[in-house]
Amino acid sequence: MRIGIIGATGKAGSCITAEALDRGYLVVPLVRNARKLEDQDWEIVEKDLFDLSYTDLVGLDVVVDAFKAPEGREELHQKSLEHLISLLKGKNKPRLIVVGGSGSLIADRETGMRLSEKKDFPDTEKATAHNMEKALETLENTLDINWTYLSPSEHFIPKGTRTGNYQLGTDFLLTNHLGQSEISYADYAIALVDEIENRAFEGRRITACSK
Repeated sequence: MRIGIIGATGKAGSCITAEALDRGYLVVPLVRNARKLEDQDWEIVEKDLFDLSYTDLVGLDVVVDAFKAPEGREELHQKSLEHLISLLKGKNKPRLIVVGGSGSLIADRETGMRLSEKKDFPDTEKATAHNMEKALETLENTLDINWTYLSPSEHFIPKGTRTGNYQLGTDFLLTNHLGQSEISYADYAIALVDEIENRAFEGRRITACSK
């Protein structure tokens, strides 16, 4: 399987890249700066995301979108996904897997309140949460594209332990046996590559949490 990864040198993207390589898949980094990649015999597409064309994606089975918008340009979460949709809409391949946000997960089943609407949700994260939620809505309202959107838990831990265990849900915020909503980047990467293999949630948003 050939997996293209946008943002392969970022925090989430590098973990997903490592997990896919460990399983023997051919990873094609789709990056702006190939010099950030570790030395390896890569097949690379060195382009800005917004300069990608469908020709750059031909031959891939999956495209993982691990793009992270810079601070102050959070609207690029919407615009970047709109660009990818324009490339992939109506095409049989590649399938699109999006590294999503957690802010749009429902945190209160009774009221339907989303995580981003809670009083203690950090102000510094609200712009990202808003734009990632709008990007998800665009995906959900687009026909003729094969996608999965994977939200992490409330606490997404860059250097957390790789336990090899996780639980999956759909639109509701999950908690582990200690009542904590968290997952490490490494376990999130396992969940994402498992979904690439299993194709269990095509056309859906899902979320992953530690057990």
